[in-house]
Amino acid sequence: MTVSKKDLLASLREGKRLSMREELLLIWQLSIPAVLAQISHIILEYADASMVGRLGPAPSAAIGLVSSTTWLFGGLCTAAATGFTVQVAHRIGAGELVQARSIVRHGLAVSLGFALFLSLVAATLSPFLPHWLGGSSQICPDASVYFLIYALGIPFMELNYTAGGMLQCSGNMKTPGMLNILMCFLNILFNALLIFPSGTIRLPCTGLSLPGADLGVKGAALGTVCSEIVCALLMLYFLLAHSEMLHLRQREARPVSARELKQAARIAIPQGFESTVMGSAYVAFTAIVAPLGTIAIAANSFSITAEGLCYMPGYGLSLAATTLIGQCFGARRYDLTRRMSWLLTFVTMAVMGCSGALMYCFAPQMIGLLSPDPAIQALGTVILRIEAVAEPFYGASIVISGIFRGMGNTLTSSILTLVSMWAIRIPLAAVLRPGLGLRGVWMAMRLELILRGLFFLLRLKSGKR
Repeated sequence: MTVSKKDLLASLREGKRLSMREELLLIWQLSIPAVLAQISHIILEYADASMVGRLGPAPSAAIGLVSSTTWLFGGLCTAAATGFTVQVAHRIGAGELVQARSIVRHGLAVSLGFALFLSLVAATLSPFLPHWLGGSSQICPDASVYFLIYALGIPFMELNYTAGGMLQCSGNMKTPGMLNILMCFLNILFNALLIFPSGTIRLPCTGLSLPGADLGVKGAALGTVCSEIVCALLMLYFLLAHSEMLHLRQREARPVSARELKQAARIAIPQGFESTVMGSAYVAFTAIVAPLGTIAIAANSFSITAEGLCYMPGYGLSLAATTLIGQCFGARRYDLTRRMSWLLTFVTMAVMGCSGALMYCFAPQMIGLLSPDPAIQALGTVILRIEAVAEPFYGASIVISGIFRGMGNTLTSSILTLVSMWAIRIPLAAVLRPGLGLRGVWMAMRLELILRGLFFLLRLKSGKR
C-alpha cells in the first residue's frame, strides 16, 4: 500500500514515529517536483543562452555581463519571500492554520511592496551598470536594455517566489513545479517569437515557420518577463483560491501584526545579507573576468548556465528540506529534525556527486548546445571540468542552507557564505587571473566551493541551530 505525502506530513505534525523508509519516501515525494522545477528553470536559462548564442559572441556577452547582477536582485526577492514562507511552514507544523493564512495575506502584500522598490532601483541603475562592470562599447547598449526589461519584471518574479514558496511550505510541491515547467516552455515560445526574424525557426514536421519580431537581446528579456507574468498569476490563483490549507477566507481577515513583521525581518534580513554577499561577489567575479575579453565573458556565462544543470537538483532538495525541517521544527520534533537533516545532506551530496561526474564527461556537449563558437566551446569545456569535482561539497552547502532556513536560522548561512566568497573566492580569483586567465578564476571557484561545503558540514555536526 502506497503512503501518500499528505499522510506522511500529517504523521510528522502529529508526532508519530516515521521509519527510515518513510523518511526517504517523504524526501523523495517532496523533492522530485522541486528538482524538476529547478531543472526547468535552468532549461529556461539554457533556452535564453542558446537562442542568443546563435546571434554571436557579443549578444551572449551582453547578457553574461549583467547576469550576476540579476542574480543579486533575484536573491533579494528570494530573501523577502523567505521571511514569510518559513513562518507559514512553522504555523502549519504547529497546526495553526488560521495564523498561516494570515501570514499568506500579509506576506504577499509586503513582498510586492518591496519588489516594486527593487524594480525602481534596478531600472535607475540600468544605463550605468554595464559600464561599471567594465563592459566594452560593443556590448554595453544591449546589456543596459536587457537589464532594464529585467528590472520591470521584478514584481512578478517576487510574486512567483512568494506564492510558490508558500505552496511548497504547505507540502504542495507539485503545483509550483508544474507551473515552473510551464514557464520554461512559455519562455522558449516567447523567445522564438521575439528574438529572431520571421522564418528563422521552422516548426518540425510542417512547412510552417514562426513569425518573428527580430528584437535580439531585447526579445530574450521580454520573453523571460512575459513567461514570469503568466506563471506568477497562475501561482497566485492556485495559492489564494485552490490551496486546501492556505486559500483565503474573508471572515479571517485581520490587520498585520508586529510579531509577523518582526519575525519576517529576523529571517529575511540575514537571508538578504547572504544574497547581497553572493550577488555582489558574483558581480565582482564578473568584473574580474571582464578584462579577459568577449570570448572569456561568454564562456564564463555559458559555463555557469551549463553547471546549473548539475546543481539545480541540490536546490530542489534544499526547497524540500525547508518544507520538511520547517514543519518538523514547528511541530517541535527536534529529534526528527536532526535525523532528517543528515539524511537530506547525504542524499544531496550523492545526487550532486553523480551530476558532477556527468558534467565532467559531457562538458563539450553541454557547452556545444549553448554556443556554436569553437573558441567558446573549448574554453567552456576546460573550466566546467575544473569545477566538476566540487559538486558534492556545493550540494552540502546548498541543502544545509535550506535546513537552517527551515529552522528560521538564516544568519549562519550568511556568515559562512560571506567568509567563503569574500575571503577565499574573490581574492584568489584576482590573484590567479593574470597568469592562468579564466582557468585560474575557476580554480579559485572550485577551492571555495569545497571549503564552503566543509564549513557547512562542520556547522551542522555541531548540533547548534
